[in-house]
Amino acid sequence: MEWQPETGDRFVVDTKDNEGFLIHSDGRYVRFSVATGQRRYVCYIGRCYNAATPEKSWVAKSRDIKGDHMTFGPSGRFLRLYKNGTEDTAYGIHEYGNEARMFAEGERYRSMGCIVVKQAMMDIIDQTYAENGNALDVVTAFGIEDPVRLAFGSGKREV
Repeated sequence: MEWQPETGDRFVVDTKDNEGFLIHSDGRYVRFSVATGQRRYVCYIGRCYNAATPEKSWVAKSRDIKGDHMTFGPSGRFLRLYKNGTEDTAYGIHEYGNEARMFAEGERYRSMGCIVVKQAMMDIIDQTYAENGNALDVVTAFGIEDPVRLAFGSGKREV
């Protein structure tokens, strides 16, 4: 993939079609597959909740390495999402240990609410996070016609 992170990039996720968009401030973007939250109630890590990924504006502003390499993939990287940029949540961006299986399945409503990406995309998202001062603006929405307008309020140009 010919994509280089830039200062000012944003990440938009369409939870209806399970597509992610990394978007430069000039409107160029790259589109890729993601997996988002199961659209049902689950009981996980001591909580029972609707696992659908919430529709929100977030900021990924902390990075952890998790030991569970099935849930968080080979690297264990986890970029935690903060609601409205201030409120710490359990949601984040991460890989998955068996990405081939997760991404081979049709609708990809597979996570417990997090945004799951393939390892190669996690590498780029992690670089983007670092390029932006260890923060990344993220928007999640169900059904997106124009990801650039959602991220920046302007026109689009796919790379």
